[in-house]
Amino acid sequence: MPDSSKQSSSRNGDGPDHGDAGDLHDDTTPEGVAGRLRRFGRKPQPQRKRLSELLDEIGSDETRTRISVSDLLVAMEGRATGALLLLFALPNVLPTPPGTSGILGLPLVYLSAQMMLGRLPWLPPLIANRSMSRDDFAQTISRATPLLARAEKLLKPRLSFLVKDRAQNVIGAVCLLLAVVLMLPIPLGNMLPAVAISLISLGVLERDGAWVLGGFAVAAASMIVVAGVIYAMAKAAVFLLLNAF
Repeated sequence: MPDSSKQSSSRNGDGPDHGDAGDLHDDTTPEGVAGRLRRFGRKPQPQRKRLSELLDEIGSDETRTRISVSDLLVAMEGRATGALLLLFALPNVLPTPPGTSGILGLPLVYLSAQMMLGRLPWLPPLIANRSMSRDDFAQTISRATPLLARAEKLLKPRLSFLVKDRAQNVIGAVCLLLAVVLMLPIPLGNMLPAVAISLISLGVLERDGAWVLGGFAVAAASMIVVAGVIYAMAKAAVFLLLNAF
């Protein structure tokens, strides 16, 4: 006959209780995972911040009066190349005053060339020391980060072979070609290359090869459009020359 005292003690919680073990396996929240790692003597790995979060932090840092390109270069650390490519390409996605693409295109040429050669990001002092007030930076970022945050929700690590090792050299070469095209004085010719660089840099930042492929597709389309515009302009110039004499 089973011992009723043992059954009673088990029901009252005096006996062995397996509830904690169940909790260890059932709690899959970030806090629960961190707690399990601490119980087993392992430190939880810090979550990698997204670019939108980093930009918000920099813009809200009241210890800064001005924010320079070199400040962003330091803050982005290992992601500096992809992040700066995005920051310099994104303004060209929308129609901008004449000459803007030439100013923003030069840093893109430097950064993409370094990516192509597998070097750490570096910018000449003329570009790196350029700065703007923190308030202006914060206002600009407050308009851009909501869109960036929405894009980041769609990004996830996949097709990672497209953003590793030698693949980044190819990405750098494609971005270099796009940066040169972006600098050309072609009406609205900077928009598609800027979109392509933005998609590619987002893919590099979040290790999402699908976005890199999407950027390559837009890059191919931009090359076709720009080639068509250049051909039409050259044909028009020849026509004017022939009819002028």
